[in-house]
Amino acid sequence: MVKMIEALVPGGKATPGPPLGPALGPLGINVKAVIDKINDSTKDFDGMQVPVKVIVEDNKSFRIEVGTPPASALILKEIKAEKGAGTPNTQTVGNLTIDQVVRIARMKKTGTLAKSLKACANEIIGTCTTMGVTVEGMKPKDAIAAVKSGKFDSVLSGTL
Repeated sequence: MVKMIEALVPGGKATPGPPLGPALGPLGINVKAVIDKINDSTKDFDGMQVPVKVIVEDNKSFRIEVGTPPASALILKEIKAEKGAGTPNTQTVGNLTIDQVVRIARMKKTGTLAKSLKACANEIIGTCTTMGVTVEGMKPKDAIAAVKSGKFDSVLSGTL
């Protein structure tokens, strides 16, 4: 019977302690190998909580499925801020470049319903609205209009 363990782990810094160790130990698999694979898979999300699933097969083999942190956490990491604005319409906590938006969009590719890089970028920019974050010095609403008008097509023409 297949068993699945779900947990939130610090990116690149999972340990054999709780929550993973006690859940994996009774399954008879190499806990160190699982932790090493999780840490390798989540190293890009250093400093953030990352959802992971460990799927253990009957033959004691395992596979790891790594989710992505929320877009807001990725945005805060990119602008090096601890939290968004308390009053996002009047306060600005940081600015994203279009390249940073693309980087976040590529990280979120498994957690989005967007079919194109441009659509996913608009989702990320939309998240900036409630956080008090500007994009290329523009309010998020204006940045979305610029993306739709084709201003950033040279950067956003790729696939997710």
